[in-house]
Amino acid sequence: MRVIGEHAVVLGAGMAGLLAARVLAEAYERVTIVERDGTLTREARKGVPQGRHAHVLLPRGQRILEELFPGLDRELVDGGAVVADPGADHRFVMGGRTLLRRAGAERAIQASRPFLERAVRERVAALPGVRFTCGRDVVGLLGGGPGRITGVQVMPRSVGGAAEEIRADLVVDAMGRGGRTRHWLERLGYGPVPREEINIGVGYASRPIRPALAARIGRAVVVGPRPGRSAGMAMVAVEGDRYLLTVAGLDRRPPADDDGFLAFARELAPPDVFEAIRAAEPLGGVATHRYSSDLRVRYERVRNLPEGLVVTGDALCSFNPIYAQGMTVAGLEAEVLRRSLREGPRGLARRYFRAVARTLDDPWRMAVAADLSLPEVAGRRGPAVKIMNAYVDRVQAAAARDAAVGEQFFRVIGLLDPPAALLRPAVLARALLPGSRDRVAGPAVREEHATA
Repeated sequence: MRVIGEHAVVLGAGMAGLLAARVLAEAYERVTIVERDGTLTREARKGVPQGRHAHVLLPRGQRILEELFPGLDRELVDGGAVVADPGADHRFVMGGRTLLRRAGAERAIQASRPFLERAVRERVAALPGVRFTCGRDVVGLLGGGPGRITGVQVMPRSVGGAAEEIRADLVVDAMGRGGRTRHWLERLGYGPVPREEINIGVGYASRPIRPALAARIGRAVVVGPRPGRSAGMAMVAVEGDRYLLTVAGLDRRPPADDDGFLAFARELAPPDVFEAIRAAEPLGGVATHRYSSDLRVRYERVRNLPEGLVVTGDALCSFNPIYAQGMTVAGLEAEVLRRSLREGPRGLARRYFRAVARTLDDPWRMAVAADLSLPEVAGRRGPAVKIMNAYVDRVQAAAARDAAVGEQFFRVIGLLDPPAALLRPAVLARALLPGSRDRVAGPAVREEHATA
């Protein structure tokens, strides 16, 4: 890629900001990453409150990371990340059914969020022209004449610090849901900036454990919410010979005390998995997190959108974390930014926002439809959402007995295939004819345990 500018500034050093910085380093002589946290440690940090909870990097996201950082998979594994065959080592319970998959279809690399983020951050820090400036709050955008953003104003978090201006050809907001770019734009005379929001009010609680019976439960167990039980759990093997156990609830928050946390997990986990949880060694306290709503900010609909500013990550679109889309969608947005940069600086912001909106449509619709399948979530359920949820329920029922349907379903939720792939004739036939059997050769994972 050719260099199109002197300086780009990225606001936020989380995964979305790091991936944006990676592609910006190809197009700008210098890239500055501004982070409010004073230090970027190996542990979960305040700026990433979800970092203590279980994460699953979707297959599409794993491929994007390896493409942007060749050799990262091997580096993660050498550092202790867990390698799993999802078809053999993972158990997914969705709609109250344990879904079947084929062994050997793909490989998953499992790690905690801080472990993965640190590996990516070290790769980004090694890029020519990239530097981090930490311990600074972003307090506003700098306007440089009609139709252009020319930088940001930051304030050191240390006592007595003075405001600073950072000038840049391009500003990338990756500050997450708490970012105020939408308000700053409106204050500068741009906008209004429309947004869509679905209130879900989900609470999370997590703790690291070391199960004594880990060999019996595989390397990941995920139990999704369903109508009548708006709670779910994930238990994922990660580095350090441990598992991260996360439980979540929409209509009630999981307790943070030991007994309450264990009782909540018991309601969700398959019986054999709960026995492993109950016998496990706790490796830390219970961390909690609150996620209020699905949120999508529609910058592509702003008529007088200025040049010099793009937005990525949760600052642009954030989903219920239970669907594990966040990091992978940040990777998709980085790919869109990369393609937009290749076409040059003229019209960059408008081009990026239009393209990224199309990229976000499928994951947003899937997440919102899944949330609206739960009666506890308030929101308009139009005919399209009702039909989609009814059909997905049939697909999940078929996937509980048919590994071919299960594999296609996971390719869709793993963002490898579009949702339309579930309407292919082979899937339709299996989903709408309950008696159909899997006729595709190859070993399937048998359902061995009753669901909770």
